[in-house]
Amino acid sequence: MKDTSKMRLKLLGNELQLVQIDARARKQAAAVLEVLAGLRTPQQAADELGISLPTYFNLEIRAMRGLTFACCAQPPGRQQTLAPKLRQAQSRLAELEQQMGRYQALLRTAQRSAGLAPPVPPKRPAGARRAPRKPSVRAMRTITALRQAQPASDESPAMAASAASAVGAEAG
Repeated sequence: MKDTSKMRLKLLGNELQLVQIDARARKQAAAVLEVLAGLRTPQQAADELGISLPTYFNLEIRAMRGLTFACCAQPPGRQQTLAPKLRQAQSRLAELEQQMGRYQALLRTAQRSAGLAPPVPPKRPAGARRAPRKPSVRAMRTITALRQAQPASDESPAMAASAASAVGAEAG
């Protein structure tokens, strides 16, 4: 009988992926479940965790919020994360900017062929000062470039893994 219960615990631990959760979080979750099951009082759980009673109640509220959120219905199928949506929006932006450049060139050509002068930008009033230009530091530009290049580096290990599996499949 003990072997069966140990096996069930091991299966439950694997299913919950408890190895990936730190010991403190597991201890807190166990204490909250013990209080909810009526095995301990909130004060006993707070003492065991080494926290105050109000802090325990905040922990219990967060745990219940997490449980409730996890029980929400999930739409079927794979969910699209924000990274692909962002890449899609950036490519659409690049397309639209290119299209805008074409239209601007067509407008200038049409204005020249019609003999119209290009529109003059409005002048500032005499007393108005131009806003001072913010300095652009090379390091900041480099950081921005690195952050924009980051999603591409996230895909390269996956591509390398798929390429390695394809090479292994061809060799086998």
